[in-house]
Amino acid sequence: MKRAIKKLIKKPSYVLIDGNKIPEIKNYKIKCIVKGDEKIPQISAASVIAKVTRDRFVKKLSKKFTKYAWDKNAGYGTKLHLKAIKKFGVTIYHRKKFSPIHNMLSPN
Repeated sequence: MKRAIKKLIKKPSYVLIDGNKIPEIKNYKIKCIVKGDEKIPQISAASVIAKVTRDRFVKKLSKKFTKYAWDKNAGYGTKLHLKAIKKFGVTIYHRKKFSPIHNMLSPN
C-alpha cells in the first residue's frame, strides 16, 4: 500500500484506505475505513480496478509459468500451487511475505 501511494504521479490531498491499518507515510492525510468498499464508491471502484488488473496479470503469469497452475488458482496459495513452489522454487512474482512462502525461504 505504502509503495503504491508513493508511486502516484500526483500526490493526493487525501487517501482513503479500505481496512483498519494505516500505512506510516509522512506528509499524507490518510484515513482507513473498515468495509470501505461497501461504504465509499471510490474505494469500491478502486477495488474492482485492482481485482481486474490482478486477474489479468495472473492470467499472463499462468502462460509464462505453467508449472505453478496460476490459471487454476487465480494467484491464491492452493495446495497444488504450494506443492509447485516447493518443487520448482519461488519466482520473483511470489509474495515473499505470504507466510507459507516466507516460511519456505526462512530457515528458522
